Parts: sequence; structure tokens; C-alpha cells
Amino acid sequence: MTAALAALGLAAAALAADKPQVMVLATGGTIAGAGAQAANSATYQAAKVPVDKLLAGVPELGNVAQVRGEQVFQIASESFTNEHLLTLAKRVAALSKQADVDGIVITHGTDTLEETAYFLHLTVRTSKPIVVVGSMRPGTALSADGTLNLLNAVTVAGDASARGKGVLVVMNDEIHTGRDVAKTVNIKTEAFKSPWGPLGMVVEGKSFWFRAPAKRHTVNSEFDIDKITALPSVEIAYGSGNASDVAPRALAAAGAKALVYAGTGNGSVSKQVVPALRELRAQGVQIVRSSRVNGGGFVLRNAEQPDDQYDWVVAHDLNPQKARILTSVALAAGADSKALQRIFLDY
Repeated sequence: MTAALAALGLAAAALAADKPQVMVLATGGTIAGAGAQAANSATYQAAKVPVDKLLAGVPELGNVAQVRGEQVFQIASESFTNEHLLTLAKRVAALSKQADVDGIVITHGTDTLEETAYFLHLTVRTSKPIVVVGSMRPGTALSADGTLNLLNAVTVAGDASARGKGVLVVMNDEIHTGRDVAKTVNIKTEAFKSPWGPLGMVVEGKSFWFRAPAKRHTVNSEFDIDKITALPSVEIAYGSGNASDVAPRALAAAGAKALVYAGTGNGSVSKQVVPALRELRAQGVQIVRSSRVNGGGFVLRNAEQPDDQYDWVVAHDLNPQKARILTSVALAAGADSKALQRIFLDY
């Protein structure tokens, strides 16, 4: 009997050794949230469930990987700061260098998930899969989506076919690149979309791929989180009808090194705001034209505004919040306006 038990133990150990080793870094958010009643899908407290209970609630994780968890933060993602980004990215980079880590999953609130994913996509230089995941409903809600999202994320993080594709976001059975994906709606579980489509899907524990990221990222990035100690202040000013120059001037006065102008349409800037942005650029503040259009705003250089004449930068297809991340990373590396424009086209 003892020999049989020993044999079973060796077989179990061999089976476990064949599974990928995935580290789950928890930061809070709705996926760790709890509501008062099962019917509460939109009214709840985020960042309540610790990582050990989060993992224990999905026993199926053990079927796809050897999973370990670590609580990095326990906050709602709207409270993420540059300091949180730096701390998280440095931890991810350190783990990616460990031989006993094959992939990394970050659980995250959905409000700023796309920003964190893009920051990691730009700065963590590894080919190992990094997957950011969240949920639109707390685990206490009827039809909660977090458990399957987490299982799918761990599946992708442990999949060798996900290597070299940069930072991924897995939500609602879809695999997106951290560069493109954005939260496009609240309440609904299909909240995350990419203007150019998902990279693939996860179906019953298997990853299916349809395209690969075309822009520079991770191992091919010129940026390195191990060399970044601080991020310059970059702020977003929102364009609208009857827009004024109050917000851009106030943000610059508060210390912003660059302003992303979330313009209408093709990053349009109203005539009431143009003089202020030109003055701020003359004072050394970088000006980046982005578009507030959901689902794929696309800003062409020297269209709508004479960017060459004003020494402004266009954000290409990046939304304002992604443009803020890239501008901050680029300025931390010492980019001037010409380098910044090249970076927007490369990344």
C-alpha cells in the first residue's frame, strides 16, 4: 500500500511539473469586489477579496497551471497613480527574470486597466506572457464574469503560443493586445474592445490566435522599467463645443510637462484654445493632439492643425489615456518633440 501511495505521489508530482508556473499579482478592482446581494452587479465595493481567496474560488486553475499569488495592492483602479505603475512594473519585470515563472497574470480594476496594460507593454522587456485581467461584475453577483476571466487569463499566461506577443488583456473570452484595447462601455461584460479587433480567443481552455501586434513592445522596446525611476507629469485636456483655454493653462501651471488634447474628430482644436496651446509649447510644454472619438480615433499630422508649424505631436490612433502613458514614458527617456512623434508612430 505504501509503495502504491508513493507511486501515486510521484505521478502527481510529475504531472504538476509538466504544468506551466504562473504568478498572479493582485491589485484589487471589481474582480476582487463584493456586493451586498447577488442581484448587485453594479453596486458593490471594489478591492475587498484578498488574492488567496480569489485563487481558492477558482479550483480549476490547478488543471491548467501551477499558480501562486501575491497581493501587490488592494485598490480600485481609478486610484492608480504613476507610483503604482512603477511599483507594479518593476515587480513584473523582476518576476519575469525568474526561472520558476513561465507567465504572469495581473488582476486589475477595469477603469484604468488599459493604461496599466499599455505601460507594461512599453516597459517590461520580456518575451514571457503577461496577461492583465479584470471583471465587470463582482464575484458575489449573479453571472459573475471574474472566475472565467481569471481562468482564461491563467490559461493564456501559461501558453507557450502567447510568448513574444507583448502584454495581453483577456476579458470575455477574447485576447487583446494591451496597446489597442480600451474599456468602451460600463455595466456590460463585453466592455473591452480593440478598434482593430482582438488577437484571438480562449475557448474551453485553449488559445486561438488570429493576428499578432504590429507595433514595437516589450523585448523590442527602447524603454526599460529597470531604468525608469520617475514619470513626468502628463495631463489630459478635453475638447468639446464651447471649449476654453482654462484647463490647458491650469494644468500647465500645475506642473504638467506635456498636455494631451483630447480633441473632437481628427483631434481638432477649437480656435479659442489654439493660442494657449501655442504659448504653452513656446514655454516648453509638449502638446499632443489625440481624439476623444471612441472606437478608433485617428489623428493625422498636419490635418486640422499645422503641426509642423506649431511643433505639436499627433497621437496617431492612440486614445487620450494611452497617449498620456506613452508621452510620459517617452519624456522620462528624454524625448524631444521630433523623437516623440517618431515614438507615437513606432509604438
